[in-house]
Amino acid sequence: MSNMKNLNGNDSSELLFERSKKVVPGGVHSPVRSFKGLDMSPRFISRAEGAYLWDESGKNYIDFCMSFGPLILGHQHPEVKRVIIDALDRGWSFGACEKYSLALAEFIVKKIPFIDQIRFVNSGTEAVMAAIRIAKGYTKREKILKFEGCYHGHLDSMLIKSGSGLAGEGESTSAGVGAESISNTLVCPLGDEEKLRFLFETQGQEIAAIILEPLPANYGLLKQNINFIKFLRTLCDQYQSLLIFDEVISGFRIAFGGMAEVTNIVPDIITYGKVIGGGMPVGAIAGKKHIMEMLAPVGPVYQAGTLSANPVAMSAGLKQLEILAEPGFYQNLEALSKKIENMWVRFFEQHRDKFSPSHVIREGSLFWFAPSLDQSGNSLPRPSNTSHFSTSIMSSFYPLFHFLLERGVYLAPNAYEVGFVSTAHANVLEELSLRLGIESE
Repeated sequence: MSNMKNLNGNDSSELLFERSKKVVPGGVHSPVRSFKGLDMSPRFISRAEGAYLWDESGKNYIDFCMSFGPLILGHQHPEVKRVIIDALDRGWSFGACEKYSLALAEFIVKKIPFIDQIRFVNSGTEAVMAAIRIAKGYTKREKILKFEGCYHGHLDSMLIKSGSGLAGEGESTSAGVGAESISNTLVCPLGDEEKLRFLFETQGQEIAAIILEPLPANYGLLKQNINFIKFLRTLCDQYQSLLIFDEVISGFRIAFGGMAEVTNIVPDIITYGKVIGGGMPVGAIAGKKHIMEMLAPVGPVYQAGTLSANPVAMSAGLKQLEILAEPGFYQNLEALSKKIENMWVRFFEQHRDKFSPSHVIREGSLFWFAPSLDQSGNSLPRPSNTSHFSTSIMSSFYPLFHFLLERGVYLAPNAYEVGFVSTAHANVLEELSLRLGIESE
Protein backbone atom coordinates (compact mmCIF):
# COMPACT_ATOMS: atom_id res chain seq x y z
CA MET A 1 0.00 0.00 0.00
CA SER A 2 3.04 2.24 -0.03
CA ASN A 3 2.00 3.70 -3.38
CA MET A 4 -1.38 4.88 -2.08
CA LYS A 5 -1.96 8.57 -1.62
CA ASN A 6 -2.48 9.97 1.86
CA LEU A 7 -5.61 12.02 1.44
CA ASN A 8 -6.74 12.52 5.05
CA GLY A 9 -6.46 8.76 5.47
CA ASN A 10 -9.05 8.15 2.74
CA ASP A 11 -7.44 6.16 -0.03
CA SER A 12 -6.28 2.96 1.66
CA SER A 13 -9.32 2.85 3.92
CA GLU A 14 -11.63 3.19 0.92
CA LEU A 15 -9.91 0.33 -0.90
CA LEU A 16 -9.99 -1.87 2.18
CA PHE A 17 -13.64 -1.06 2.76
CA GLU A 18 -14.54 -2.03 -0.80
CA ARG A 19 -12.75 -5.35 -0.30
CA SER A 20 -14.43 -5.87 3.06
CA LYS A 21 -17.94 -5.27 1.73
CA LYS A 22 -17.49 -8.24 -0.61
CA VAL A 23 -16.93 -10.72 2.23
CA VAL A 24 -18.44 -9.06 5.34
CA PRO A 25 -22.05 -7.80 5.67
CA GLY A 26 -21.84 -4.04 5.26
CA GLY A 27 -18.07 -4.33 5.40
CA VAL A 28 -18.01 -4.23 9.22
CA HIS A 29 -18.26 -6.57 12.18
CA SER A 30 -20.31 -4.15 14.28
CA PRO A 31 -22.75 -1.60 12.80
CA VAL A 32 -21.46 1.39 14.77
CA ARG A 33 -18.10 1.12 12.98
CA SER A 34 -19.64 1.66 9.56
CA PHE A 35 -19.66 5.49 9.32
CA LYS A 36 -23.24 5.10 8.10
CA GLY A 37 -24.70 8.41 6.97
CA LEU A 38 -21.32 10.17 7.11
CA ASP A 39 -20.68 10.01 3.34
CA MET A 40 -17.22 8.51 3.77
CA SER A 41 -15.57 5.17 4.28
CA PRO A 42 -14.71 4.08 7.80
CA ARG A 43 -11.08 4.43 8.76
CA PHE A 44 -9.18 1.16 8.85
CA ILE A 45 -6.86 1.33 11.85
CA SER A 46 -3.40 -0.21 11.68
CA ARG A 47 -2.17 0.41 15.23
CA ALA A 48 -2.73 2.37 18.41
CA GLU A 49 -0.71 3.56 21.38
CA GLY A 50 -1.50 5.80 24.32
CA ALA A 51 -4.18 8.26 23.21
CA TYR A 52 -3.47 7.82 19.48
CA LEU A 53 -4.78 5.75 16.59
CA TRP A 54 -3.02 5.40 13.21
CA ASP A 55 -4.96 4.50 10.10
CA GLU A 56 -3.63 2.46 7.19
CA SER A 57 -2.44 5.62 5.43
CA GLY A 58 -0.31 6.61 8.41
CA LYS A 59 -2.51 9.49 9.58
CA ASN A 60 -2.84 9.65 13.36
CA TYR A 61 -5.79 10.68 15.50
CA ILE A 62 -6.32 11.56 19.13
CA ASP A 63 -8.78 8.85 20.05
CA PHE A 64 -11.88 9.53 22.15
CA CYS A 65 -13.62 6.32 21.16
CA MET A 66 -11.13 4.16 23.08
CA SER A 67 -12.60 0.94 21.70
CA PHE A 68 -16.00 2.21 22.93
CA GLY A 69 -14.86 2.36 26.54
CA PRO A 70 -12.64 -0.48 27.76
CA LEU A 71 -9.33 1.38 27.43
CA ILE A 72 -9.50 3.61 30.50
CA LEU A 73 -5.66 3.57 30.63
CA GLY A 74 -5.25 4.17 26.90
CA HIS A 75 -3.94 1.89 24.17
CA GLN A 76 -1.12 -0.52 25.00
CA HIS A 77 -0.67 0.50 28.62
CA PRO A 78 2.76 -0.98 29.41
CA GLU A 79 1.78 -2.80 32.61
CA VAL A 80 -1.32 -4.34 31.07
CA LYS A 81 0.62 -5.23 27.94
CA ARG A 82 3.28 -7.01 30.02
CA VAL A 83 0.78 -9.28 31.79
CA ILE A 84 -0.90 -10.07 28.46
CA ILE A 85 2.42 -11.19 27.01
CA ASP A 86 3.17 -13.21 30.14
CA ALA A 87 -0.27 -14.83 29.91
CA LEU A 88 0.27 -15.74 26.26
CA ASP A 89 3.52 -17.45 27.24
CA ARG A 90 1.49 -19.69 29.58
CA GLY A 91 -1.18 -20.57 27.01
CA TRP A 92 -4.20 -18.58 25.82
CA SER A 93 -7.10 -20.97 26.35
CA PHE A 94 -7.42 -23.89 28.73
CA GLY A 95 -11.09 -24.86 28.84
CA ALA A 96 -10.44 -25.83 32.44
CA CYS A 97 -10.26 -24.32 35.92
CA GLU A 98 -7.32 -21.95 36.46
CA LYS A 99 -6.19 -19.46 39.10
CA TYR A 100 -6.29 -16.33 36.93
CA SER A 101 -10.06 -15.91 36.95
CA LEU A 102 -10.03 -16.77 40.65
CA ALA A 103 -7.58 -13.96 41.33
CA LEU A 104 -9.74 -11.46 39.43
CA ALA A 105 -12.95 -12.67 41.11
CA GLU A 106 -11.41 -12.46 44.59
CA PHE A 107 -10.04 -8.98 43.89
CA ILE A 108 -13.43 -7.66 42.76
CA VAL A 109 -15.45 -9.29 45.54
CA LYS A 110 -13.02 -7.97 48.16
CA LYS A 111 -13.16 -4.43 46.78
CA ILE A 112 -16.93 -4.19 46.17
CA PRO A 113 -18.87 -4.91 49.37
CA PHE A 114 -22.28 -5.46 47.73
CA ILE A 115 -21.01 -8.35 45.58
CA ASP A 116 -20.70 -11.87 46.97
CA GLN A 117 -20.08 -13.79 43.77
CA ILE A 118 -19.23 -13.12 40.15
CA ARG A 119 -19.19 -15.19 36.97
CA PHE A 120 -17.20 -14.21 33.89
CA VAL A 121 -18.53 -14.46 30.35
CA ASN A 122 -17.31 -13.07 27.02
CA SER A 123 -19.33 -9.90 26.44
CA GLY A 124 -21.81 -7.47 27.93
CA THR A 125 -24.57 -9.04 25.84
CA GLU A 126 -23.82 -12.46 27.34
CA ALA A 127 -23.83 -10.95 30.82
CA VAL A 128 -27.25 -9.35 30.32
CA MET A 129 -28.64 -12.55 28.80
CA ALA A 130 -27.56 -14.49 31.90
CA ALA A 131 -28.80 -11.80 34.30
CA ILE A 132 -32.27 -11.87 32.76
CA ARG A 133 -32.35 -15.66 32.86
CA ILE A 134 -31.31 -15.63 36.52
CA ALA A 135 -34.00 -13.07 37.37
CA LYS A 136 -36.71 -15.13 35.68
CA GLY A 137 -35.48 -18.32 37.30
CA TYR A 138 -35.22 -16.75 40.75
CA THR A 139 -38.63 -15.04 40.73
CA LYS A 140 -40.43 -17.63 38.55
CA ARG A 141 -41.84 -14.71 36.55
CA GLU A 142 -41.55 -13.91 32.86
CA LYS A 143 -41.71 -10.14 32.31
CA ILE A 144 -38.72 -7.79 32.23
CA LEU A 145 -39.09 -4.00 32.33
CA LYS A 146 -36.56 -1.88 30.46
CA PHE A 147 -36.31 1.82 29.53
CA GLU A 148 -36.36 3.65 26.22
CA GLY A 149 -32.83 4.54 25.17
CA CYS A 150 -31.07 2.05 27.43
CA TYR A 151 -29.02 -0.49 25.50
CA HIS A 152 -28.48 -3.95 26.95
CA GLY A 153 -26.81 -5.81 24.14
CA HIS A 154 -28.27 -7.48 21.08
CA LEU A 155 -30.34 -10.25 22.63
CA ASP A 156 -33.84 -10.35 21.18
CA SER A 157 -35.83 -9.32 24.23
CA MET A 158 -33.74 -6.17 24.74
CA LEU A 159 -33.74 -4.83 21.17
CA ILE A 160 -36.70 -2.57 21.80
CA LYS A 161 -36.20 1.20 21.80
CA SER A 162 -32.54 0.61 22.48
CA GLY A 163 -29.30 2.45 21.88
CA SER A 164 -27.06 4.13 19.36
CA GLY A 165 -26.77 1.27 16.90
CA LEU A 166 -30.51 1.64 16.22
CA ALA A 167 -30.69 5.40 16.66
CA GLY A 168 -31.96 7.26 13.64
CA GLU A 169 -33.35 4.10 12.05
CA GLY A 170 -36.94 3.87 10.91
CA GLU A 171 -37.67 1.16 13.44
CA SER A 172 -36.51 0.96 17.01
CA THR A 173 -36.36 -2.84 17.00
CA SER A 174 -34.40 -5.25 14.88
CA ALA A 175 -35.75 -7.27 12.00
CA GLY A 176 -35.76 -10.93 12.88
CA VAL A 177 -36.99 -10.31 16.42
CA GLY A 178 -40.41 -11.91 16.51
CA ALA A 179 -43.35 -10.86 18.65
CA GLU A 180 -42.97 -14.01 20.74
CA SER A 181 -39.45 -12.92 21.73
CA ILE A 182 -40.49 -9.51 23.00
CA SER A 183 -43.97 -10.21 24.37
CA ASN A 184 -42.63 -10.31 27.91
CA THR A 185 -40.61 -7.10 27.65
CA LEU A 186 -42.21 -3.96 29.05
CA VAL A 187 -40.80 -0.56 28.05
CA CYS A 188 -41.05 2.72 29.95
CA PRO A 189 -39.62 6.22 29.34
CA LEU A 190 -36.70 7.13 31.58
CA GLY A 191 -37.79 9.16 34.59
CA ASP A 192 -41.52 8.42 34.21
CA GLU A 193 -42.51 7.39 37.74
CA GLU A 194 -46.23 7.61 36.97
CA LYS A 195 -46.07 5.08 34.14
CA LEU A 196 -43.84 2.82 36.20
CA ARG A 197 -46.29 2.87 39.06
CA PHE A 198 -49.11 1.97 36.68
CA LEU A 199 -47.17 -0.90 35.13
CA PHE A 200 -46.43 -2.39 38.53
CA GLU A 201 -49.95 -1.88 39.81
CA THR A 202 -51.32 -3.75 36.81
CA GLN A 203 -48.55 -6.30 36.12
CA GLY A 204 -46.22 -6.22 39.11
CA GLN A 205 -46.81 -9.83 40.07
CA GLU A 206 -45.53 -10.87 36.64
CA ILE A 207 -42.42 -8.64 36.54
CA ALA A 208 -39.23 -10.56 37.27
CA ALA A 209 -36.93 -7.56 37.11
CA ILE A 210 -36.28 -3.98 36.14
CA ILE A 211 -33.11 -3.58 34.07
CA LEU A 212 -31.52 -0.13 33.87
CA GLU A 213 -28.32 1.54 32.83
CA PRO A 214 -27.99 3.69 35.98
CA LEU A 215 -25.99 6.04 33.77
CA PRO A 216 -27.52 5.58 30.31
CA ALA A 217 -24.57 6.04 27.97
CA ASN A 218 -25.32 4.27 24.72
CA TYR A 219 -27.98 6.60 23.37
CA GLY A 220 -26.44 9.86 24.44
CA LEU A 221 -25.40 10.50 28.02
CA LEU A 222 -28.73 10.68 29.85
CA LYS A 223 -27.99 11.43 33.49
CA GLN A 224 -30.78 10.31 35.81
CA ASN A 225 -32.03 11.88 39.01
CA ILE A 226 -30.91 9.72 41.92
CA ASN A 227 -34.43 9.85 43.35
CA PHE A 228 -35.72 8.09 40.24
CA ILE A 229 -33.24 5.25 40.73
CA LYS A 230 -34.21 5.05 44.41
CA PHE A 231 -37.83 4.79 43.29
CA LEU A 232 -36.91 1.75 41.19
CA ARG A 233 -35.29 0.11 44.20
CA THR A 234 -38.43 0.77 46.26
CA LEU A 235 -40.72 -0.64 43.56
CA CYS A 236 -38.67 -3.81 43.25
CA ASP A 237 -38.68 -4.31 47.01
CA GLN A 238 -42.43 -3.73 47.17
CA TYR A 239 -43.24 -6.25 44.42
CA GLN A 240 -40.41 -8.76 45.09
CA SER A 241 -38.91 -8.06 41.68
CA LEU A 242 -35.16 -7.88 41.12
CA LEU A 243 -33.28 -4.71 40.20
CA ILE A 244 -30.58 -5.24 37.55
CA PHE A 245 -27.97 -2.55 36.97
CA ASP A 246 -26.37 -2.78 33.55
CA GLU A 247 -22.94 -1.30 34.32
CA VAL A 248 -21.20 -2.59 31.22
CA ILE A 249 -20.16 1.00 30.46
CA SER A 250 -20.24 2.69 33.88
CA GLY A 251 -18.77 -0.14 35.94
CA PHE A 252 -15.17 0.57 37.01
CA ARG A 253 -15.24 3.76 34.94
CA ILE A 254 -17.38 6.19 36.96
CA ALA A 255 -15.97 4.68 40.15
CA PHE A 256 -14.50 1.32 41.03
CA GLY A 257 -17.94 0.20 42.18
CA GLY A 258 -19.66 1.98 39.33
CA MET A 259 -22.93 3.83 39.71
CA ALA A 260 -24.01 1.48 42.48
CA GLU A 261 -21.17 2.92 44.55
CA VAL A 262 -21.82 6.51 43.48
CA THR A 263 -25.55 6.39 44.21
CA ASN A 264 -25.30 4.02 47.19
CA ILE A 265 -28.20 2.09 45.65
CA VAL A 266 -27.54 -1.65 45.65
CA PRO A 267 -29.03 -3.69 42.81
CA ASP A 268 -29.74 -7.38 43.06
CA ILE A 269 -27.70 -8.22 39.96
CA ILE A 270 -25.02 -6.20 38.17
CA THR A 271 -23.63 -6.78 34.70
CA TYR A 272 -20.13 -5.66 33.79
CA GLY A 273 -18.02 -5.52 30.64
CA LYS A 274 -15.55 -3.23 28.86
CA VAL A 275 -13.18 -1.89 31.57
CA ILE A 276 -13.30 -5.16 33.54
CA GLY A 277 -11.30 -6.95 30.82
CA GLY A 278 -8.44 -4.54 30.31
CA GLY A 279 -9.33 -4.29 26.62
CA MET A 280 -9.92 -8.01 26.12
CA PRO A 281 -13.38 -9.52 25.46
CA VAL A 282 -14.97 -9.97 28.89
CA GLY A 283 -18.36 -9.64 30.54
CA ALA A 284 -19.53 -10.56 34.02
CA ILE A 285 -22.62 -11.10 36.14
CA ALA A 286 -22.36 -10.34 39.85
CA GLY A 287 -24.59 -10.17 42.91
CA LYS A 288 -25.49 -11.68 46.24
CA LYS A 289 -24.76 -15.37 46.81
CA HIS A 290 -28.37 -16.50 47.16
CA ILE A 291 -29.15 -15.07 43.71
CA MET A 292 -25.90 -15.98 41.94
CA GLU A 293 -26.16 -19.60 43.07
CA MET A 294 -29.19 -19.95 40.83
CA LEU A 295 -26.55 -20.59 38.14
CA ALA A 296 -25.49 -24.10 37.16
CA PRO A 297 -23.84 -26.23 38.38
CA VAL A 298 -25.27 -25.41 41.82
CA GLY A 299 -28.61 -24.04 40.58
CA PRO A 300 -31.20 -24.67 37.86
CA VAL A 301 -30.31 -21.73 35.56
CA TYR A 302 -27.98 -22.90 32.81
CA GLN A 303 -25.17 -20.74 31.44
CA ALA A 304 -21.90 -21.79 29.83
CA GLY A 305 -19.15 -20.55 27.52
CA THR A 306 -16.14 -22.19 25.90
CA LEU A 307 -13.94 -19.10 26.29
CA SER A 308 -15.48 -17.73 29.48
CA ALA A 309 -12.80 -16.55 31.95
CA ASN A 310 -10.16 -16.72 29.25
CA PRO A 311 -6.79 -16.58 31.08
CA VAL A 312 -5.39 -13.77 28.92
CA ALA A 313 -8.46 -11.59 29.52
CA MET A 314 -8.47 -12.41 33.22
CA SER A 315 -4.82 -11.39 33.58
CA ALA A 316 -5.35 -8.15 31.66
CA GLY A 317 -8.46 -7.33 33.66
CA LEU A 318 -6.79 -7.90 37.01
CA LYS A 319 -3.81 -5.69 36.19
CA GLN A 320 -6.06 -2.90 34.90
CA LEU A 321 -8.29 -3.04 37.99
CA GLU A 322 -5.26 -3.08 40.29
CA ILE A 323 -4.17 0.20 38.73
CA LEU A 324 -7.68 1.64 39.03
CA ALA A 325 -7.78 0.70 42.71
CA GLU A 326 -4.68 2.75 43.52
CA PRO A 327 -5.33 5.79 45.77
CA GLY A 328 -6.28 8.91 43.84
CA PHE A 329 -6.88 7.21 40.50
CA TYR A 330 -10.48 8.36 40.02
CA GLN A 331 -9.80 11.83 41.45
CA ASN A 332 -6.99 12.30 38.92
CA LEU A 333 -9.14 10.98 36.08
CA GLU A 334 -11.94 13.34 37.09
CA ALA A 335 -9.57 16.32 37.05
CA LEU A 336 -8.29 15.34 33.60
CA SER A 337 -11.82 14.83 32.30
CA LYS A 338 -12.82 18.25 33.59
CA LYS A 339 -9.92 19.84 31.66
CA ILE A 340 -11.03 18.09 28.48
CA GLU A 341 -14.66 19.11 29.07
CA ASN A 342 -13.51 22.73 29.33
CA MET A 343 -11.58 22.36 26.09
CA TRP A 344 -14.72 21.14 24.31
CA VAL A 345 -16.73 24.04 25.75
CA ARG A 346 -14.13 26.49 24.42
CA PHE A 347 -14.11 24.66 21.10
CA PHE A 348 -17.83 25.23 20.58
CA GLU A 349 -17.54 28.84 21.74
CA GLN A 350 -14.66 29.62 19.40
CA HIS A 351 -16.18 27.76 16.44
CA ARG A 352 -19.73 29.02 16.79
CA ASP A 353 -19.56 30.23 13.18
CA LYS A 354 -19.09 26.64 11.99
CA PHE A 355 -21.18 24.50 14.34
CA SER A 356 -24.51 24.69 16.10
CA PRO A 357 -24.28 25.50 19.83
CA SER A 358 -24.08 22.32 21.89
CA HIS A 359 -24.32 21.21 25.48
CA VAL A 360 -21.14 19.46 26.56
CA ILE A 361 -22.47 16.85 28.95
CA ARG A 362 -20.02 14.97 31.14
CA GLU A 363 -20.13 12.42 33.92
CA GLY A 364 -16.75 11.25 35.13
CA SER A 365 -14.67 10.28 32.11
CA LEU A 366 -17.66 10.10 29.74
CA PHE A 367 -18.76 13.06 27.62
CA TRP A 368 -21.34 13.74 24.93
CA PHE A 369 -22.49 16.64 22.75
CA ALA A 370 -26.19 17.48 22.47
CA PRO A 371 -27.66 20.43 20.53
CA SER A 372 -28.56 23.32 22.83
CA LEU A 373 -30.82 25.02 20.25
CA ASP A 374 -33.53 23.59 18.05
CA GLN A 375 -33.86 24.44 14.36
CA SER A 376 -35.96 27.49 15.26
CA GLY A 377 -33.31 28.83 17.63
CA ASN A 378 -35.16 27.90 20.82
CA SER A 379 -33.19 26.65 23.81
CA LEU A 380 -33.14 22.91 24.42
CA PRO A 381 -32.62 21.26 27.82
CA ARG A 382 -29.83 18.85 28.57
CA PRO A 383 -31.46 15.53 27.65
CA SER A 384 -32.36 13.04 30.36
CA ASN A 385 -34.58 10.85 28.17
CA THR A 386 -35.13 10.24 24.48
CA SER A 387 -38.06 12.67 24.24
CA HIS A 388 -35.56 15.52 24.75
CA PHE A 389 -33.58 14.73 21.60
CA SER A 390 -33.42 17.41 18.97
CA THR A 391 -34.41 16.46 15.44
CA SER A 392 -31.19 18.17 14.33
CA ILE A 393 -28.86 15.94 16.35
CA MET A 394 -27.69 13.89 13.37
CA SER A 395 -27.43 16.76 10.91
CA SER A 396 -25.41 18.84 13.36
CA PHE A 397 -23.07 15.92 14.10
CA TYR A 398 -22.05 15.21 10.49
CA PRO A 399 -20.07 18.42 9.85
CA LEU A 400 -18.57 18.25 13.35
CA PHE A 401 -17.35 14.69 12.83
CA HIS A 402 -15.86 15.55 9.41
CA PHE A 403 -14.11 18.63 10.79
CA LEU A 404 -12.58 16.77 13.72
CA LEU A 405 -11.58 13.71 11.69
CA GLU A 406 -9.78 15.90 9.16
CA ARG A 407 -7.86 17.51 12.02
CA GLY A 408 -6.94 14.22 13.63
CA VAL A 409 -9.50 13.92 16.42
CA TYR A 410 -11.42 10.65 16.39
CA LEU A 411 -14.91 10.37 17.89
CA ALA A 412 -17.21 7.38 17.68
CA PRO A 413 -18.92 7.79 14.27
CA ASN A 414 -22.45 8.26 15.60
CA ALA A 415 -24.17 11.30 17.11
CA TYR A 416 -25.60 9.25 19.96
CA GLU A 417 -22.34 7.65 21.09
CA VAL A 418 -20.43 9.07 24.05
CA GLY A 419 -16.73 9.92 24.16
CA PHE A 420 -14.29 8.31 26.58
CA VAL A 421 -11.34 9.91 28.37
CA SER A 422 -8.37 7.76 29.32
CA THR A 423 -5.41 8.54 31.54
CA ALA A 424 -3.31 8.61 28.35
CA HIS A 425 -5.07 11.81 27.27
CA ALA A 426 -3.08 13.68 29.93
CA ASN A 427 -0.12 13.46 27.55
CA VAL A 428 -1.87 15.05 24.56
CA LEU A 429 -3.64 18.11 25.98
CA GLU A 430 -1.43 20.62 24.20
CA GLU A 431 -1.70 18.71 20.92
CA LEU A 432 -5.46 18.43 21.36
CA SER A 433 -5.73 22.19 21.81
CA LEU A 434 -3.86 22.74 18.54
CA ARG A 435 -5.97 20.22 16.64
CA LEU A 436 -9.20 21.70 17.96
CA GLY A 437 -8.00 25.15 16.97
CA ILE A 438 -8.71 26.68 20.36
CA GLU A 439 -6.72 29.27 22.24
CA SER A 440 -4.99 28.27 25.45
CA GLU A 441 -6.61 29.27 28.71
